[in-house]
Amino acid sequence: MISFWIAAFLVGGATAGITADRLTFDFSLPGQPGYETAKKVLAIYHTDDQGAPIILSLSAQPGGQATDQQVTTAFAAVKKDVPGIRVIGRAETGDDIFVTDDGRAQFAYAFYPRQTSFTSETAEALKKSLAAHSPAGLTGTVTGLDELATNGANDSGPGVLVETLLAGLGALAVLAFVFASLLALLPLLIAAVAILSTFLVLLGLTVFVDVSFLVQFLVSLIGLGVAIDYSLLIVTRWREERAHGRDNHDAVVASMQFAGHAVVFSGLTVAIGLVAMVVIPVPFLRSIGYGGMLIPLISVAVTTTLLPALLGGIGPRVDWPRVRHENTASRFWTRWASLVVRRRWIAAGVGIAILTALIIPFFGIQIGTAQSGSLAKNGPAYEAIKLLEDGGAPKGVLTPAEILVQSSAADDVAQRVRAVDGVVTATLPSGTDANRDGTSLIIAVPDRETAGGSSIDPIRNIRSALHDVPGVIGVTGIGALQLDYLHGVYGVFPWALALIVIVTYILLVRAFRSLLLPLKAVVLNLVSLGATFGGVVLFWQHGYGSEEIYGIEATGAITFWLPLMVFAFLFGLSMDYEVFILARIREEYDARGDTHAAVIEGVGRTGRLVTSAALILFLSFLSLSSGPQTDIKLFATALGFGILLDATVVRMLLVPALVSLFGSWNWYLPDGVAKLLRIETSHARPAVPEPRSRPEADLEVPSPR
Repeated sequence: MISFWIAAFLVGGATAGITADRLTFDFSLPGQPGYETAKKVLAIYHTDDQGAPIILSLSAQPGGQATDQQVTTAFAAVKKDVPGIRVIGRAETGDDIFVTDDGRAQFAYAFYPRQTSFTSETAEALKKSLAAHSPAGLTGTVTGLDELATNGANDSGPGVLVETLLAGLGALAVLAFVFASLLALLPLLIAAVAILSTFLVLLGLTVFVDVSFLVQFLVSLIGLGVAIDYSLLIVTRWREERAHGRDNHDAVVASMQFAGHAVVFSGLTVAIGLVAMVVIPVPFLRSIGYGGMLIPLISVAVTTTLLPALLGGIGPRVDWPRVRHENTASRFWTRWASLVVRRRWIAAGVGIAILTALIIPFFGIQIGTAQSGSLAKNGPAYEAIKLLEDGGAPKGVLTPAEILVQSSAADDVAQRVRAVDGVVTATLPSGTDANRDGTSLIIAVPDRETAGGSSIDPIRNIRSALHDVPGVIGVTGIGALQLDYLHGVYGVFPWALALIVIVTYILLVRAFRSLLLPLKAVVLNLVSLGATFGGVVLFWQHGYGSEEIYGIEATGAITFWLPLMVFAFLFGLSMDYEVFILARIREEYDARGDTHAAVIEGVGRTGRLVTSAALILFLSFLSLSSGPQTDIKLFATALGFGILLDATVVRMLLVPALVSLFGSWNWYLPDGVAKLLRIETSHARPAVPEPRSRPEADLEVPSPR
């Protein structure tokens, strides 16, 4: 077994670069009108119009003028230098929208071919060409939403390898505190094997399906956290069993019997959470689901096969120096659990109050894209767009819509679009950049950025005004893309959610032999997710703290693809902790028959483990948030905040309080249900006079229930 995983580790490491090269940069939405129109534009005009175009700007010094001749000559030279782009400005349209009121600056749209990564080679080529061809006295600048999002930095941050190493160093510090011995290195070894083995399997998966480039970040960082979590649970239990007098072999067997069982169910719940991605008809989300499901499944496989082999062989030798012992439950967490059990009504009330306060902002969430005001606040891209807006250009110039029509109907359609509420202008460019193969492209500039919520109304209005109009092929652009997501993704999400909840509930009923405990687990998970999104809305959408920590103002909206990804991963990851805690509480109850004592011992044994595991995952996500893209920062901080909230308020406060309050109802499972699921029946049982490990003398244990 050890030889097998060594081989997987070596081959996975050797082929990791090949795997990364085979990942795709595809955000298609088959069947949705905006995407289908963009696909036709790509086929005819060879540019990808799903996102916002790049903006080329030429500006004079204060009091100066950017003349039509200067601008036309410069932009024509840029178009000649950079193959594949379409340049649309005043020269092609005659529209004054492309000129500031004082004539100091002019701009043009540069529509570009499909990109294959976050780093834009086209943008860099445009910057070099525009700088070379800018007339004397004029400053050439490349701006637009993408440039503002990265502040002109054409990189993707420190990179997945550096981010993983940084997270690994943080994890090592936490593990050194938990184990206080060389055992701290063992979970990191398991994580390294799991990550590279996952990359190897991912390489095979790319042969059959396209896999999004985002998966490499998830495999590395979430894989690091999950594999360490599972190893932490098993190694901690192994040390406990040895401290109770078992020899090494028996300690390994016992740790796998109890902790290993919890790890398997935990891994399955994380994988089930990613079913949401698989059942949604969006290729890149599905690929993230496929790839993401490999993370917990392979981590479980490595943890339950390689780790016990290593513990059985070298475990006692690397458990040195043994500063920390596991013969008794954590004093701090035992005291904490005892306090929560004694004051369970107050603890439950405090936990519910905290979650309620966080959930309330969630109902004001706006799904869309980050507003330009939350992006760069300095630099050439920011100065250029500020100059245009100060000169009278509407904010909507950042997010134009394109209407693909039959050329014979172009004039009539353009006239209709100009009359649409929320549209500043609709222009019909001349030349082959907007007229090919019997089709024409009309550019419509809305009066505001189409960043989500009501700001997308101009795009809705355009679609409504052009519905069933002869000659109209479709509307595309970043606003249309958002509408596609709202309909195509979130329209079917309730069905995916129902599937996840049902399957998870059944799986947990089998794990805990209870009807109430799984119901509580699922409900608390959903409430915890709602509170997490509420925190994200406060921090990012409303900007309470985002500028102070990241230098980013309120985004005004949450990027449309992020909530689903955050849900898919957090649902499974937070359920990890529920499984860890409840599995131990169930075990203690089966031995004692006393709910309160089982809660105290269960939390005492798992409290340090759960909070340490959460801290490790938090450090992984903190590392991920170091990238320059606002979307990645939002994704990482949402996961990090959700993990900490869940591991503290939910699992260490609400879970013990509610289990204690429910008493004997926790353990009720009808015989018929047990028979149907082929598991042992469960009923409340009398308390055992002598518990397996006596609580400390100064701790009060409430009367048995």
